[in-house]
Amino acid sequence: MMDLRDLYQDIILDHGQKPRNFREIDHPTHSAKGHNPLCGDRINLYLTVEGDRITDVAFQGRGCAISTASSSLMTEVLKGKTLDEANQMFRAFHAKITGGAEVEVADALEDDFERLTPLEGVAAYPARVKCATLAWHALEAALKAGGTVAEPVKTE
Repeated sequence: MMDLRDLYQDIILDHGQKPRNFREIDHPTHSAKGHNPLCGDRINLYLTVEGDRITDVAFQGRGCAISTASSSLMTEVLKGKTLDEANQMFRAFHAKITGGAEVEVADALEDDFERLTPLEGVAAYPARVKCATLAWHALEAALKAGGTVAEPVKTE
């Protein structure tokens, strides 16, 4: 029988090799770049926000399997979310991966938040935490910048 860790590893490898939403959005309303100089991971994150809702999200870049998988999973769970929900997801994911105080997510977000569970094991490897959070920091920068291109985010 397959061990749960093996399943999680398979999910990370699948998203790392065949990332979802790996493309550029032609006219994004929000965007940000992220770079992890310690390992070379780079991401360009694109969002289309209509009103208070993320209607499209995509990324391009290069990086390790964890960075790419995290970006891919993030884009899947953020489509259709409100900006407040996206911020909740960021805070909860960041806390879980970095070992911070647990942050509750709204009941409506629990299923999507559980989809990020395969990345939880990264918390045991501090050098890899920055790989898993790079896309999320780019998301935070893009949302804070509003409709402008955010300055590059560096996770060091």
